[in-house]
Amino acid sequence: MSQHFGEHLTLDGYGGSAELLNDEALVKRLLNELPKELGMNALIEPLVVFAPENDLKDPGGWSGFVIIAESHISIHTFPKRGFISADVYTCQNGLDQEKIKRYFIDLFDLKDLEVNFVIRGTKYPDHNLI
Repeated sequence: MSQHFGEHLTLDGYGGSAELLNDEALVKRLLNELPKELGMNALIEPLVVFAPENDLKDPGGWSGFVIIAESHISIHTFPKRGFISADVYTCQNGLDQEKIKRYFIDLFDLKDLEVNFVIRGTKYPDHNLI
């Protein structure tokens, strides 16, 4: 029997530094460094764009992602709310959740972190079907 296909960690961070959350270069640094820290391989340079305010719920911030051979990492910052929302999804098994949580907390000076962990592809075939 094979292992599951992958693991998906979602993070919602609260109480972060508005200055750090509004730093485009810092968001890009995260997307460059974190895959390497986790032994993953970027397939493209990270893309980071400013998402302008669009309604009362979203006061704007930086959105970025990097496609990795193992899947992707994405982040959305909301400086005016001290909030981040991020995903780390990989086909690797044994994702180092503590390392990832600590990385985000330290980088953005987060005061609280809400984490969800999902096992993906529990029925993933252990051989090619065609």
